[in-house]
Amino acid sequence: MKDARPCSIADTLALVGEKYSLLVLREVTLGATRFDQLVRNIGAPRDVLTSRLKRLVEAGVLEKVAYSEKPPRFEYRPTRAGLELEPVLLTLMAWGDRHLNDGDRPMVLEHVGGHELVPVVTCAECGEAVRHEDLTAHPQTPGWTATGPAAA
Repeated sequence: MKDARPCSIADTLALVGEKYSLLVLREVTLGATRFDQLVRNIGAPRDVLTSRLKRLVEAGVLEKVAYSEKPPRFEYRPTRAGLELEPVLLTLMAWGDRHLNDGDRPMVLEHVGGHELVPVVTCAECGEAVRHEDLTAHPQTPGWTATGPAAA
């Protein structure tokens, strides 16, 4: 049997797909950066949260910054790589509002100018909204097609 499809989605999920990892990113992008805030807001066991934070720092998604020397205390801030995951959080939130919460919105984000944010994926080249029917996959890994392994 061949290996699974080489995939950046799978690689990303290997890092942020563990339980609580995306919730850590949610919290730090909202401004809750200290360990006790994260424990309270996420509801994760302290040891699990410690493990997730360590992994996200090691991967360069978060940075650990001292805010007190005595006693030593730290906060966690998103790096550039961490902030680049924010659109993923926004689209997950919008999907959950539509499909899991009957349109209820536990949180509303306000965009500059005072209007509610409705996230849309757009093409950087042409500026158009991305629609499934307008996409074509071109696998770059030898031996793979859009639908799976190439015939031997």
